[in-house]
Amino acid sequence: MSDVPTWIARYTATRLGFPAWDREAPGRLALVSNRGGSWQAWAHDLATGSWRQVSDELVGVEEVRVLPDGRIAWFQDDSGAETGRWLAQPFEGGARASLFPRLPTGWSMGMAMARTGRAAVGLEVDGDYQVHVVEPDGSARLVQRADTALGVGGGWDPSDGGISPDGRYLVLLHTDHGDVLRPALRLLDLEDADREVASFDDRPRRVEAGPWSDDGAAYAFANELGDRARPSVWRAGERRDLAVDLPGDVFPVAWFPDGRHLLVRHEFEARAQLHRLDTETGATELLADPLGDIAGAGLRPDGAIWLHAGDGTAAPATVDAAGAPVIRAPDVPAPPGRAVRDVWVTNAHGDRIHVLLMTPEGEGPFPLVMNVHGGPEWHERPAWDPELLAFLDAGYAVASPNYRGSTGYGAAHREALIGNVCWTESEDIIATLDHLITAGVADPDRVYWSGWSWGGCLACFHAGVHPDRFRAIFAGIPAGDFVAAHWACAPELRAWDDAVYGGSPADVPEAYARSDPMTYVGAVRTPTIVVAGEHDPRCPIEGVTPWVEAVRANGTEVEVHTYGAGHHANRMDQQVEHMRRVLDFFARHA
Repeated sequence: MSDVPTWIARYTATRLGFPAWDREAPGRLALVSNRGGSWQAWAHDLATGSWRQVSDELVGVEEVRVLPDGRIAWFQDDSGAETGRWLAQPFEGGARASLFPRLPTGWSMGMAMARTGRAAVGLEVDGDYQVHVVEPDGSARLVQRADTALGVGGGWDPSDGGISPDGRYLVLLHTDHGDVLRPALRLLDLEDADREVASFDDRPRRVEAGPWSDDGAAYAFANELGDRARPSVWRAGERRDLAVDLPGDVFPVAWFPDGRHLLVRHEFEARAQLHRLDTETGATELLADPLGDIAGAGLRPDGAIWLHAGDGTAAPATVDAAGAPVIRAPDVPAPPGRAVRDVWVTNAHGDRIHVLLMTPEGEGPFPLVMNVHGGPEWHERPAWDPELLAFLDAGYAVASPNYRGSTGYGAAHREALIGNVCWTESEDIIATLDHLITAGVADPDRVYWSGWSWGGCLACFHAGVHPDRFRAIFAGIPAGDFVAAHWACAPELRAWDDAVYGGSPADVPEAYARSDPMTYVGAVRTPTIVVAGEHDPRCPIEGVTPWVEAVRANGTEVEVHTYGAGHHANRMDQQVEHMRRVLDFFARHA
């Protein structure tokens, strides 16, 4: 029997991402996996069962594509600063080469390739947003550029829907109106002097890019004309917004071959389903309901549905619509997880806040870890998570609130933090804590904070605003000095600041001061452990150091650990070391 602790085995066990496949040879898959000790691109042949590691990047790989000619492509980032270039390699192996050698290196703003080999590439280079079209012979031309966020298809959330299958139409996600929170879409006809043929701007809300039909005659995207996302279809020069009788958000995933029906993902209260949507009648048919999360989905060339699903009890897997595994890792499976409980909390304004809760065996009250997610435009789901399970194994209850600012609960819920940054989230997080104490779940004298990214930023904020509520705090890849972080971070992140605060720190200094952890740093007395990436462009180290130094000047303990990468540590040994340090730190402050 292995003497490796269960929590470490969960981190180091092989995990597989959702695959991309070769349309002409669908048994040839590309996916990201941690099989080699860090997240890298892998090739897997279903027919032979072979596995081959494709990339060996220092900071790992988080996205992989299969190109129309069968090659595997991934974005190379040497330092973690998220600036780099696309590389490609034949499926069988061989030389790796720059996919677009005539383009500059930059921050990826989406990439899509038509079946003809024509590609569209979005890049941000020192604040200059560029979209290029690259022909099969390698020649490239600049199609559009802007000084506000601009990308291909999903842009900063890359989507293969950025170019039609025949290469005629290009989809641009843009913020010409200057608001990165509410992007718009523009369709260009590349065969007609790049003429704009459609524009979808649904302000005061936003639109999200989606897929093209196989014949390129129809394009689907998501609108927020109401509080919930719904599909829209552009066909023959006309837009139709579809009414769908489902309670949550509905996002288009892929077109069925008939060009009439869409595979859509329905998200409601942190659970996801797949439905077939009739775009003529609005009728839906449930196709897959894993009773948990769907992190990826697609239609295979033979019409089969694959989805990457999990419910918290086991590591997520790629399965068919019936739930049967379709890809199996040739390694020992990860130890099981634990199902979560749904808890609903009412905040001071009467809003219902959804909380995912796990508790150890036995009766409470338990020591509690408030697990505060990043984003903030993201939400916790009932997914298998080695970090949360490590806390559970150590005897902590774990509460994950989807505070206002999170996605998944309507546009108004997500946008509630605009103009009230940190304070909105704090109201819901503290309401959650108070509820769990009153319910006998949490011991008020043994409450801990754990958060990465925006959860780390909120950790620094709460350390000063609520110094008596937490016994110890973990702030992962945080910003503690919001003004310093603003000027040092990537342009996309500065644009987010401008949108939620109403301008830059030079424009609205009072707005920043109200939310900045530095304003409250003199009150911090909770022992804190910080983990930060040395090349992080999202929460740069320049926004960490001033807060740490100010807290230490108060005589409060702050333990700091840095790693040589960016916003994510994609090596398993780094992730295990970070978790070990956090567990030890919390145990020392029990």
